[in-house]
Amino acid sequence: MSITKADDYPIHQISKPVSEVGSERNFYDRYFFNGYSKNDDIYFGAVLCVYPNLNIMDGSFTLAYKGKQYNSRASRILNLERLETEVGQLKVEVIKPLKKLKVSLNDIENNFEADLTITGKFEPMREPQMQLYDGPRLIMDTCRLTQQGSWSGFIKINGEKIDVNEKDFVGTRDRSWGVRPVGAYDSQPVAPFNMPQFYWLWAPFHFDNIAAHVYFIDKANGLSDTVLGVIQGPDYKNEFELHNVEKKVSYAPKSRRIESMIISALDKNGNNIEMTIDCGTKVFMCGLGYMHPEWGHGHNKGDFAKHFDEYNLNEDPGDPPYLHIQALSNAVLKIADKTYHGRGVLEQLILGAHEPSGFVDLFDKP
Repeated sequence: MSITKADDYPIHQISKPVSEVGSERNFYDRYFFNGYSKNDDIYFGAVLCVYPNLNIMDGSFTLAYKGKQYNSRASRILNLERLETEVGQLKVEVIKPLKKLKVSLNDIENNFEADLTITGKFEPMREPQMQLYDGPRLIMDTCRLTQQGSWSGFIKINGEKIDVNEKDFVGTRDRSWGVRPVGAYDSQPVAPFNMPQFYWLWAPFHFDNIAAHVYFIDKANGLSDTVLGVIQGPDYKNEFELHNVEKKVSYAPKSRRIESMIISALDKNGNNIEMTIDCGTKVFMCGLGYMHPEWGHGHNKGDFAKHFDEYNLNEDPGDPPYLHIQALSNAVLKIADKTYHGRGVLEQLILGAHEPSGFVDLFDKP
């Protein structure tokens, strides 16, 4: 395998060039970003990912604004060079590792531009390792760091400019890598067939001078495989993991959309913590490639390909590829006798059975 630019950096994981990541075809290495206004229904997101063993890089940028979601997508051949984090009209730059990154979009033909910088408000946190199996086969084994930050820069769409400043725009970025289903479907699935099941809630939120991050991965019986609750801020010496984290979920009628959620937990001193989330504007993650039938992650689109499309946010099909969403949400956080008001997202992907919710089939909506 060829020597590449990355080999000049001390980042090797095995006794091979950096371009080699073992034998797993589904290895991936991804940047994810979201940002939103504290006061208005403005949301933007971006992903850029490399798939070393597929030799593909792809990415997309999305903006939810005034009832529409605009999606700019791109894909290219990786050519082994993992440090050239630019695909078509989209570029990601690490300005200061673990502190400041830049996202640029230059989709001139669709009147869509962005120049945005995220600066971390707190140190990145490492989420628990995620491992999922299909029968005996390990289909997901990922490591993720998540960081809360503030945004600055601008977005232009159809001649209108949105000024983004650190006072009014916050968000979250994550870096994840490992193995997950990407690219073409497996030509020989595990036998016998098992109905897919995945219950995923991911909720990073910003408050005055603190941030909270909570997520759940549930089994079909409702028990949680993984639960994380973290608060960051000066009162907690930058990071504190919550205990006894539980949730109470309310769905919109005849849907898998969560309208509100109450999270209860304890802090290190045994104080009660409660966070109430009220969901608002729904942003479709297929705009960033998730579950998209044509522009899904890791699909071979050739040496250079790009695509632009729009969604009407006033319509919600509620089924694939629109099942996976991030809901722009308001929250109230109570810690002992203190109350904080904040803004964030509740990411939702609910596939298959979930007994407490009354879901028994792949996409049913009782």
